[in-house]
Amino acid sequence: MAEHILTTPLKDEDIKKLKAGDKVSLSGEVYTARDAAHKRLVDLIEEGKELPIPLEGQVIYYVGPAPTPPGKAIGSAGPTTSYRMDPYAPVLLDHGLKGMIGKGGRSQPVVDSMKKNVAVYFAATGGAAALISRAITAAVIVAYEDLGAEAIRKLTVKDFPLIVAQDCHGGNAFEEGQKKYAR
Repeated sequence: MAEHILTTPLKDEDIKKLKAGDKVSLSGEVYTARDAAHKRLVDLIEEGKELPIPLEGQVIYYVGPAPTPPGKAIGSAGPTTSYRMDPYAPVLLDHGLKGMIGKGGRSQPVVDSMKKNVAVYFAATGGAAALISRAITAAVIVAYEDLGAEAIRKLTVKDFPLIVAQDCHGGNAFEEGQKKYAR
């Protein structure tokens, strides 16, 4: 397992070096979005309208953070199960998205789109939401405030600990991990 230090926006040459199971420390800007925000983004793309966030080289974190405590940048910010974004992810990947952060596996259309678009899916540790929030140094709502916790936020992250769950070569840490223990 290799360890990588990455800064957003991500570039193809950085993503191509990643293999399923690698550890990553991510810094820079990351956007949050869940299924309702994804639907709105895809609708705008299909209508040929401008998006409220840039996609080129960006990473979206599937999270609906808890309310922000006084003196903190954000509340607990644990990953959301990713399959709910699968109907929308290929469209966003086709428009420049390079990384996604969540938990759980992805559908074959998302995997195929990741290969085609040189993108990566990271897993954040579920159940460690309060710990993860320590890597987030700033959070600003940038779109869809009406969605509350599911509004799109621009996060500034420093040394966000991640695992490459699925790489752009078709590697899948979930499947490879299970094979180690199969009889």
